[in-house]
This record gives sequence, structure tokens and C-alpha cells, in this order.
Amino acid sequence: MDNSLIFNISSEADFNKKALELFKFQFEENPVYRSFCDLLYKHPSDIKKLEDIPFLPIKFFKTHEVLSAKKEIQKTFTSSGTTGSMVSQHHVLDLNLYKRSFQNGFAHFYGNIEDYAVLALLPSYLEREGSSLVYMVEDIIQESKHPKSGFYLDDLYALKQTLLALEKSGQKTLLIGVSYALLDLIEFHQFELKHTIIMETGGMKGRRKELIKSELHSILKKGFGVNTIHSEYGMTELLSQAYSKGDGLFSSPPWMNVLISDPEDALTILPKGKSGGINIIDLANVHSCAFIATQDLGKIHANGTFEVLGRFDQSDIRGCNLMVL
Repeated sequence: MDNSLIFNISSEADFNKKALELFKFQFEENPVYRSFCDLLYKHPSDIKKLEDIPFLPIKFFKTHEVLSAKKEIQKTFTSSGTTGSMVSQHHVLDLNLYKRSFQNGFAHFYGNIEDYAVLALLPSYLEREGSSLVYMVEDIIQESKHPKSGFYLDDLYALKQTLLALEKSGQKTLLIGVSYALLDLIEFHQFELKHTIIMETGGMKGRRKELIKSELHSILKKGFGVNTIHSEYGMTELLSQAYSKGDGLFSSPPWMNVLISDPEDALTILPKGKSGGINIIDLANVHSCAFIATQDLGKIHANGTFEVLGRFDQSDIRGCNLMVL
């Protein structure tokens, strides 16, 4: 398969064709996914459209080596987890494919990265090994080529001074941060930013009380003096990201798609406007599994954007009790 072709997708029909081809490939080459499909009695001859494709529960990345090729592993990304808990492992066989995915994805939504200074406030991610988000942001910082781009661990004073200096010069800036750290920053200093995009990556990581998204965004908008809060939706098990430019409504790049499944029956795909489990097709996941049931709850709107409503426990998903192969 020519992996680079996924970044040339220009229509829904083109996406569907490539997704069905990739399903056939992973059915044959991915032993874990093949076993899962076999348990569901799903064979490529049964799969005529995207809604027919089985989505692998994300928990398999905690218990199995999910690979669709026998090649050297270039890097293993791991999810965050509480002490003693099992973490997801996403073995990446082609780091260049991951770079092309996030670089093209950012450019698709925000334009040339060299137009930005990129500031990152991701302390909980930097404090552990194996974060795919840190890998992505580190690359974006380098690609921006701006002398003031960089990571900030806990030096809020330095970050404040940099933000104010960039604002004064009229420099287009992206501040990407984990939610609790962004709240720490606006408690330290209140801003009035006109040239800066504030992008939260979600989660309090146990550092603060969880807030509903609208409440969090309201606090952040006031503290940074901005009209909208942007968000990034990605995860260890994916190589592509969706972005929201406000109101918690996410859009996917052309090589990523979202379907919603019935919480009562994970094999039933719901129409737009209905709430259920978020399933992701990520065509960049050529070498692992491109069809992931995320355990997130959400819904797709008529215009194709989607929102994330929260998470639900595996015990709540009654349509798929095939967690052990």
C-alpha cells in the first residue's frame, strides 16, 4: 500500500475506497484485529460500506501488540495512567508517516506553521516518557522556526513575559496547554490577547476538579481575553488529530473520519445527531489498527463536525463483550 496517498484524499468517495482497502489489508495482516473480526463473524466479503467495519475497542492497546506488519518498531508511544495501572502502547513502525499526518493536519486547519510562535504548557506530559503529544508539539515547535517557540514546564512568569512580548509585536502565536496548567496561568496573570490562539488538550490529570467543557472554556476565555478556545482531539492510539476552533465542535482532516455507535449495540452505527460511542477511522494507522472504538461519548452534527460529551465505562457498553482474545 502507498501510504502517502492518504494525504491526497479529496472526496468522501475517495476516503471510503481507501478505508475499505485498508480494512481488507488489516484483516489479513493484523492478527489481533483478525481475531476480533472473526469473533464477530465479520469477513471482508461482508463489508460493503464504512458502517459495516468492526471497530477495535481501544483497550486492546493495553493488552495486546496491535500491529499490521512485521517490521522494526521505531518508537512506542504510551498513554498516561495511574500508578500500577495498565497503559496503552502504540507501536509506530513509520515515524515519518506520523509526522506527515500531524504536520499536514495542522496545516489543513491553521496554515503554515512558520507563521506562528508556538508555546507549549504541557507539564504532566513532559514529566513522563512516551507521550505522542509531546513528540508532536516538539516537532511543531521546531518547524515554526521562531526563536521564542518552546516548552514551559512550570515557569509561569517566563511564559507570561513571552506571551506579552509576542502580543506587543503582533506576532501570531499558538499556546497549547493541558487544561489545569492553563488555569494555573490565568490565576497567575490575566491577559488581553489579540494575536494568540489558546488551544487546550483536555484533562485535569488529577490536579484539579474536572469541569464541563463549556465552563472550562468560559473561564479560559475570560482569563486570556479571547473570544474562543481551540481544542485538539487526539490520543496515544491514533496518528491523526481533530481540531476545534471553538464551541467544542471538532473537524477531522480528510484522512480521518468519525462514526457514532449505539451504546446498547456497538455494531450499530447511528445517524447524525444521535449520541453514542465515538469510533475513529484513522487512515494514518496503517501499521496498527485504523478502526478504533475510543470509549468516548459524542455525537456528529449535520455539518459533519462532532463533539465529545464525555467518557463511558466499558461496563456500560453492552454490545461488545469480546475484550479477551
